[in-house]
Amino acid sequence: MAEQDIQIHIDEQTAKGAYTNLAMISNSENEFILDFIFLHPPQGKVVSRVITSPSHAKRLAKALSDHVAQYEKQFGTIPEPKQPPPPPGLGIQLSKN
Repeated sequence: MAEQDIQIHIDEQTAKGAYTNLAMISNSENEFILDFIFLHPPQGKVVSRVITSPSHAKRLAKALSDHVAQYEKQFGTIPEPKQPPPPPGLGIQLSKN
């Protein structure tokens, strides 16, 4: 099968990106849902939601793992965050606002 060049376009708003510091992942048999959240207690906001197939989610996980390993080889180990557990009663609730 011959290779095919694919042109990928990105609009200006998407190209700006969005900062997130929390991700929540859920799945069903047919899809994975990745919610990327900007958390600034006492609230947070989903800034992007990605819905994808299980096979693509697996490729994405491998690609991310490969890139983290490459990063750490170049810049050193990424330290694990040492955050205290959230105070009792601080849960995460999603609203549709």
